[in-house]
Amino acid sequence: MQNGFSQWLQGAWYNNDRRVWPLLPLSWLVAGVARFRLLRFRAKKLIPDVPVLVVGNITVGGTGKTPLVVSLCEYFLRHNKRVVVISRGYGAAPAHYPFAVEANHDASIVGDEPLLIAKRTGVPVIIDPRRKRALDMAVNQFNAEVVISDDGLQHYALPRTAEVLVLDGERMYGNGYCLPAGPLREPVARAKEVNWRVVNGRPERGIKDALVMSLSLADPVNVRSGASMPMEDFVARFPFVKAVAGIGNPQRFFSALMAQGLLVEPHAFKDHHAFCQQDFDALGAAVVLMTEKDAVKCSALVGDNAWYVPVTAQLPTVFFDSVFETLMRSPA
Repeated sequence: MQNGFSQWLQGAWYNNDRRVWPLLPLSWLVAGVARFRLLRFRAKKLIPDVPVLVVGNITVGGTGKTPLVVSLCEYFLRHNKRVVVISRGYGAAPAHYPFAVEANHDASIVGDEPLLIAKRTGVPVIIDPRRKRALDMAVNQFNAEVVISDDGLQHYALPRTAEVLVLDGERMYGNGYCLPAGPLREPVARAKEVNWRVVNGRPERGIKDALVMSLSLADPVNVRSGASMPMEDFVARFPFVKAVAGIGNPQRFFSALMAQGLLVEPHAFKDHHAFCQQDFDALGAAVVLMTEKDAVKCSALVGDNAWYVPVTAQLPTVFFDSVFETLMRSPA
């Protein structure tokens, strides 16, 4: 589970704890380097061979990028576009790079988020820490008409047509400092320089020109059998669950389950946690409910009492239309 230092540091970032102030000189250095890298990237004026959309964030930890990538893929598929997703593949260990992910691959080899996207959408997903190589493979091997980069906002070797910044509506920019005194990878000013800002969950204060995204829960799915059960029936049959989440903001998942009327015993793990048998043995025989991202790693570890809840990113149609039009009229 999340260690004590990690929990303290994240709490300090999001609660304006003055004990991080001695780290500010390092934060200013990180901010300066980030700005220099961005300006150098812009000076190159790189143009991709096909439209490239980067969906990323400027904070460490999850913000809800992957569900948005899934919804974007589904939108482009409905418009008969050959869309390919590229990703770093956090935690992946394939035999070579770039590597094309298939739905039957193991998450320990290809990473949890790339595997989730491949399973949910059926689109080609290519992983490579050097995303330009993944982009070349998407164009040359898969004849991509549109490429979506899951994360990679700060990966300035990757040319791009447009950028979507995703923010956590609860956490936002934290204390506003760059690492290590705060959660930011780049200064807050970077948020004003993307094409679209999407806020996951309604923020306490409005943000000019930002779109609010909500994550709607689908019916629970049994991890082993793949059978689904209407949420209303699930709540009536299993009113108490042990909820497991190895994502950037586990509390968002737990709160969403409680909003459905479930009694939840939360079990939070670090983002991209590599689950083992002991993790589930410790939960006993109770019904376990987990995120879809975690479920792609756990089918061999759990019994018939384990379920997951798919989520879908909900945004105004005008957002998807705007993304489509921007990419389709780009020079690439």
